[in-house]
Amino acid sequence: MALNATMHNFTVQLADVDRGVYEEVELRVARHPSESAEFMVTRLLAYCLEYEDGITFSDGGVSSTDEPAVLVRDLTGRLTAWIEIGAPDADRVHRGSKIADRVAVYTHRDPAKVLAQLTGKRIHRADAIPVYSLDRAFVDEVVAVIDRRNTASVSVTERVLYLEINGATFSTPIEEHRLV
Repeated sequence: MALNATMHNFTVQLADVDRGVYEEVELRVARHPSESAEFMVTRLLAYCLEYEDGITFSDGGVSSTDEPAVLVRDLTGRLTAWIEIGAPDADRVHRGSKIADRVAVYTHRDPAKVLAQLTGKRIHRADAIPVYSLDRAFVDEVVAVIDRRNTASVSVTERVLYLEINGATFSTPIEEHRLV
């Protein structure tokens, strides 16, 4: 018998001072049985950090081979941003870069290892693709306080992420790395 996804609800107050984005967002995040809690938290934070009109989680979830974990479409339905999570393979990043105007990778893993597996591979517009890393200890601490229903405040100032979730407060710099 197949396992079902676990639903997590998030009410997020988003204040991204760096980009001038201020929103309240209600999210239902399905955590697939094969998805780690760390991946789900990184996916949620990438959604918040990339928030704009047309952003959504992939329809196929983490098992989708045709779409990234997070994507942005314009009003015509055209894919404008392809956001990968974790340690995607070079073929996915290459494909996303050919389809979307912008590609970004968010990882909770060792950024040196993620970069090593992508560097030197054939990736369209590799020099324009940022890899953002979140501190692993930060992600682990956030995972420890996640419930099925969550209230969060996400603030970004000078590329530092401040997160208050379910009464606990955390912060981490958002480190940017480049493939080339």
